[in-house]
Amino acid sequence: MSPPRPERPRRTGRPGRPGHRSRYGRYAGGPDPLAPPVDLGEALDAIGEDVMAGYSPERAMREFLRRGGQDQAGLDELARRVAAKRREMLDRHDLDGTMREVRELLDRAVLEERKQLARDLDDEARFAEMQIGSLPPSTAAAVAELSDYSWRSPSAREDYERIKDLLGRELLDQRFAGMKQALEGATDEDRERVDAMLGDLNELLEAHARGEDTTELFDEFMDQHGDFFPERPANVEELLDSLAQRAAAAQRMRNSMTQEQRDELDALAQQAFGGPGLQQALSRLDQNLQSLRPGEDWGGSERFDGEQGLGLGDGTGVLQDLADLDELAEQLSQAYPGARLDDVDLDTLSRQLGPEAAVSARTLAELEQALRESGYLDRGTDGQLRLSPKAMRQLGKALLKDVATRMSGRQGARDLRQAGAAGERSGASRPWEFGDTEPWDIPRTVTNAVLRQAGGPETVAGGPAPTSGRVRLSVEDVEVQETEARTQAAVALLVDTSFSMAMDGRWVPMKRTALALHTLIRSRFRGDALQLIGFGREARVMEIEQLTALDARWEKGTNLHHGLLLANRHFRRHPSAQPVLLIVTDGEPTSHLGPGGDVMFAYPPHPHTIALSVRELEGSARLGAQTTFFRLGEDPGLARFIEHLARRVDGRVVAPELDDLGAAVVGSYLGSRGPGGPGGPPGAEPGGWFGRGFWVG
Repeated sequence: MSPPRPERPRRTGRPGRPGHRSRYGRYAGGPDPLAPPVDLGEALDAIGEDVMAGYSPERAMREFLRRGGQDQAGLDELARRVAAKRREMLDRHDLDGTMREVRELLDRAVLEERKQLARDLDDEARFAEMQIGSLPPSTAAAVAELSDYSWRSPSAREDYERIKDLLGRELLDQRFAGMKQALEGATDEDRERVDAMLGDLNELLEAHARGEDTTELFDEFMDQHGDFFPERPANVEELLDSLAQRAAAAQRMRNSMTQEQRDELDALAQQAFGGPGLQQALSRLDQNLQSLRPGEDWGGSERFDGEQGLGLGDGTGVLQDLADLDELAEQLSQAYPGARLDDVDLDTLSRQLGPEAAVSARTLAELEQALRESGYLDRGTDGQLRLSPKAMRQLGKALLKDVATRMSGRQGARDLRQAGAAGERSGASRPWEFGDTEPWDIPRTVTNAVLRQAGGPETVAGGPAPTSGRVRLSVEDVEVQETEARTQAAVALLVDTSFSMAMDGRWVPMKRTALALHTLIRSRFRGDALQLIGFGREARVMEIEQLTALDARWEKGTNLHHGLLLANRHFRRHPSAQPVLLIVTDGEPTSHLGPGGDVMFAYPPHPHTIALSVRELEGSARLGAQTTFFRLGEDPGLARFIEHLARRVDGRVVAPELDDLGAAVVGSYLGSRGPGGPGGPPGAEPGGWFGRGFWVG
């Protein structure tokens, strides 16, 4: 029986439509066109966190893709599943399947022959019994010795012929997947066709190796023998690729066997149908493939420790699967130069781990592409990736929302609220939500209603849209005016950038706090002037992008004196604004600026360093600054020192947990410039969190 061509799927159609037939099934043409777009919010939050911890944006993006998200498997999880499947295959299988099957057929043939000989009473039967009883223990040697034996039992003869048939099909199945099943019950004519195919194939490959133009020869070969190759290669190179991969896997399977197993197999191969000629043709094929595809893994081996026997063809398939898994592991590692997630073979991943794994890998690739193309990452003048202003705004918004949630102790977009009469209009508006008391923005509200009705018929307030010239309002049309307090503030946020902040895990919370406050002021309190000042061995004014990307450096010194000098300069530049001084630190001042601008360092803190810091702090108080210290850590000496400083300037001290640092700083800012600050209601605590409402949405 000839190897059958693969059947084409039958088309089905609806009754009564003879001219039109449709076929329905799972969409398999690429990414799901109905799938929602990838959500960059979680990825951006994680990347921002790592960047603030000192990672480069490129590395931070890679780390997120490795970890994955809350509901998204990452590269590490996919690689773990690849490794687990590889271990499971090796732990389940061994390579004795064909040998066991041959032994079973041989034992059954010998048993049936013994039964027949026991019934026969002639002398020749006794001699045959002696011959059967003296078979060597080696399976291959026993099969070879029985090659000239005259079987008396028809069933025994049939089982013995099955051994030769099985060996031939297994040897072919090693090189041509599916041949074992296709040649079951094959006739002599089918075997002759196989011999002819092998001869023509070797001639084609040898001509190709000589550099000859084999286009016509390949076409003739496929016309005559194409049913042996259901994958339908388009040219000699594609044919070579598929054959070499399979042959290399067969060689690795052979390398994985013991020497005894290889010797048995070689001896048995001589008994396969076609005799030694089949083995010679296959050896010639292997030599041609090795010379044309030397880059394949011809020398590898595996250690199988299981008990489920594999036949030669199935074992070769398992070795191919193992090679696929190894290639997937390398692709998922992304450890080679120029690695991209587009390199991951989704078809192989789906075949080995299932379609869900391929969907996860495709989503990660889409995330990577979206992050690169969305404008969240851009390249600076030095060519390095960095977080763009757009990304900083998005991160700040997320951090501010988290801060507001912590301050309010409840979920929701609106966390603190004030009436519109408590401030002046900022010129901005936002959609109305339940509980708003701000005045309506009438032009925006009416414009929204007109645009909605002009877009087409829809339901308005429970009924159809009017067709007359009247404009009807709906709740979603309403916008309210944002208001700002009449008093502007000049805010100086001083953050300790000494190495102890990074060493004790305070580096990222400090940066998150600065970004949250920066976002709040830039988006809701645009009239306020914020200056970010980092003070380590020396102090400097920093943009938010510089601060969030700042790497921790081993520097001795906490120069509060220099930081306060810069803060007071900022306050003097805004004489009509309310000064607000916020200081985040975990250590006492240990350095100061000398008369010539040189940094002077001393530990333990020198009295002169302390005196200069106190003098500048009192200068801030004379400028009217409301001062709040945010003390990090549990050092009793630091606590006493900061309490003393706060009392000298009528300031306050907050000792927040790291997770609450952002809420503490933002709350202090809101209270310092609102009703709880100077001029606030009697009994209001300075720096309270109730002072100024803001919107996070």
